[in-house]
Amino acid sequence: MVLPLVITLIIGYLLGSVPFGYLVARAKGVNIFEVGSKNPGATNVKRVLGSGPGNLVFALDAMKGLVATVLPLALQLGGPSGSLGYDMGGVAGVVGAVMGHSFSCFTKFRGGKGVATAAGGLFVLMPVPCLAAAGGWGVTFALSKYVSLASIVAAAVIAIGPWFLDFSIVIKVMASVLGVLVIARHHANIKRLLAGTEHRWGRP
Repeated sequence: MVLPLVITLIIGYLLGSVPFGYLVARAKGVNIFEVGSKNPGATNVKRVLGSGPGNLVFALDAMKGLVATVLPLALQLGGPSGSLGYDMGGVAGVVGAVMGHSFSCFTKFRGGKGVATAAGGLFVLMPVPCLAAAGGWGVTFALSKYVSLASIVAAAVIAIGPWFLDFSIVIKVMASVLGVLVIARHHANIKRLLAGTEHRWGRP
């Protein structure tokens, strides 16, 4: 069972490494690593190039996580449906995709914060916590206009929520690890939030 999971992790990493934010921006003549927050995620693309390209990048990044998770489940690479190995197959896929997105081998191991990619994969494994996280994101953003704070709140819901529901220990631990990783990737935003210098959406 170990070899299929390792292969799944590698495939997930390679899928996650596809730098859609960079590619979409480059098609518009922009190097996304040199403008705005210099992050290739959907938020920076949207801020620099507008809603169309930004929403496209979000959808493509989410699709990376979704495909990386569905593929091993469909092929039952971890084991038959309902088994712990089956869950581990999906977990390996989404973890690989998030790591690939965050540390892409195609962009000198630079990448985004992993929010959209994690959301795409996690929605397959645990839709209810993901919907709760989406609600938390929406409420936080509506009240604060901080995309970063909304993403941190959503990641916290992902990290904590599954422990109160009937999921396998593999999925619970994975959700916590990914949630903490996404929060950690926002360390610069957290510093700016505490300093009161973080950029609010729609304001210069």
